[in-house]
Amino acid sequence: MFNKNIKLVIAVLIIAFAVYQFIEGYIGNGIALIFLSLVFIFLYFRNELILLSFLRMRKQDMEGTQKWLSKIKNPESALIKKQQGYYNYLHGIIYSQKNLTQAEKYFKKALKLGLTMDYDVAMAKLSLAGISMQKRRKREATQLLKEAKKLDKNNMLTEQIKMMQQQMKKI
Repeated sequence: MFNKNIKLVIAVLIIAFAVYQFIEGYIGNGIALIFLSLVFIFLYFRNELILLSFLRMRKQDMEGTQKWLSKIKNPESALIKKQQGYYNYLHGIIYSQKNLTQAEKYFKKALKLGLTMDYDVAMAKLSLAGISMQKRRKREATQLLKEAKKLDKNNMLTEQIKMMQQQMKKI
């Protein structure tokens, strides 16, 4: 809702007021204010609209996800680099059901900007491999599948990777 810089300014002001409360002897107020400032610092690194989009995505509500993502105006200035990666990652998932060319663009941009979790990187590469396979680019799809398999440390995508490898043999 707030710009990323405004969140930091609010956090600094709250911390300054917390220090003032400590000096005045109101230790409880100061501690409560420190916790309040931690909320703004957390929201600097994890954008609230992206978090709400992920909640909608969990419920398989693509329209709701799109609605929350559309509330982010000018993501280049409103989000830090990793958040921009997840913004594009979510758009890639949404467009993978509608427009493969657009989804491919979003997934590549998300990988370029960076994703925090290895599972998310593996999922993005797996999706790109599926798009490459549908566009008959077998070599690129094979390379992306190998990278996704390497990143899938918890074996959460093993079934999908095996299924895609079997489909690759048919091509």
